[in-house]
Amino acid sequence: MYLADRAAPSEGTTAPGRTRGRRFPGVSSVVFALGAVSLITDISSEMVTAVLPLYLVVGLGLSPLGFGTLDGVYNGVSALVQLAGGHLADRVRNHKLIAGLGYGLSAVCKPLLLLVHSLGPLGIVLALERTGKGLRTAPRDAMISLSTPAEFQGRAFGVHRAMDTTGAVLGPVAAFLILRAATDGYDAVFGVSACVAVLGVLVLVLFVPGKVRAGRAAPGTPDEAASGDPGVEVAEKRPVDLREALRLLRLPRLRGLAACAALLGLTTVSDAFVYLLLQRRTGISEQWFPLMPLGTAAVFLLLAVPVGTLADRVGRRVVFLVGHALLLLAYTLLLWAPDLPALPYLVLTLHGMFYAATDGVLPAAVSAIVPEQLRASGLALVGTGQALARFCCSIVFGAAWTVWGDGPALAGSAVGLLCCAVVAGVVLRPSGGRS
Repeated sequence: MYLADRAAPSEGTTAPGRTRGRRFPGVSSVVFALGAVSLITDISSEMVTAVLPLYLVVGLGLSPLGFGTLDGVYNGVSALVQLAGGHLADRVRNHKLIAGLGYGLSAVCKPLLLLVHSLGPLGIVLALERTGKGLRTAPRDAMISLSTPAEFQGRAFGVHRAMDTTGAVLGPVAAFLILRAATDGYDAVFGVSACVAVLGVLVLVLFVPGKVRAGRAAPGTPDEAASGDPGVEVAEKRPVDLREALRLLRLPRLRGLAACAALLGLTTVSDAFVYLLLQRRTGISEQWFPLMPLGTAAVFLLLAVPVGTLADRVGRRVVFLVGHALLLLAYTLLLWAPDLPALPYLVLTLHGMFYAATDGVLPAAVSAIVPEQLRASGLALVGTGQALARFCCSIVFGAAWTVWGDGPALAGSAVGLLCCAVVAGVVLRPSGGRS
């Protein structure tokens, strides 16, 4: 594991494009340092995420509609705050400071889960925790983007997401072991999660540099060649104001990406619902439920870097759309596949492939369009639209499940995803014939 040296020059470690090892050329040690922070933080977050659906639905007796509303709040608050976090980071020109505030707020909220046991207070704590995630996401991704040359953006985000997903693999395993060993399992999970979150904040403070220098764009990358956008002029020295950030929506390719990400998010069923549907379909025991995210995370971990590298070569928008096609196939298996022993493995594999093709590829595509002075704001604009769409999907899907049942609700999502993917394919078609 490579960590950035705080005593290094202003870019954080090494000149953009240089590498600390031969395996990942073009990926700076800033990316590895941020990956280490995300790895530790994701262990903490995924410990909670792995048990939360079961804790809410079985332990507290929430209906699917109640859970869908809470899950929507869990993601929707993060979306709204992400926009503020991205703009603040660009305005104060200190991405690490805003990211650190976000990581710190999430860490503070973890022990509060030990004190709340009803829907209202629990919703407030989860909203605050997601506020922390919203604050840190855009500044963190901006640091990754600014420390990486344009032709390696997909690979850099893939490396970071792979390290992040290592935490997502370890988190459910830790939650599973704690639930088996502890008498009061849920409280034990929440307590250990709080301790791990504090460690992640310490790594950020000690090893991530305060400033990164933008990598130089390389002409001829697929997405850059296809964009045709003139860019947004921003003064180098003066603070960025909100009007300049909103002016990013004048970029045609950014508008297209933002619209398509939001449109596809409207039919992307949340992970928690996918795992609940899979458990109901296959009859998996409750004690094995926390391990379901492990299957998704393991596939994501294996494919994040190679798929990110592939996206740099063939076009990030193409890979992004293929990822949603894989998610549609997972929905189809949940709905109509025969009861095979391999069904859980197939669904979780497709779910992980979906994330490998979308989670890091989308910010890499955005980074090829947005000027460096507004990088965090541009990433936040697209991420906010996508997250708000998924917020709406959680509420609507939970309501549909409550009224019509899980099968019709998922069938409606599958049909909607197919239609949205067709529209996105038309909108994102490059005008110059290149992907």
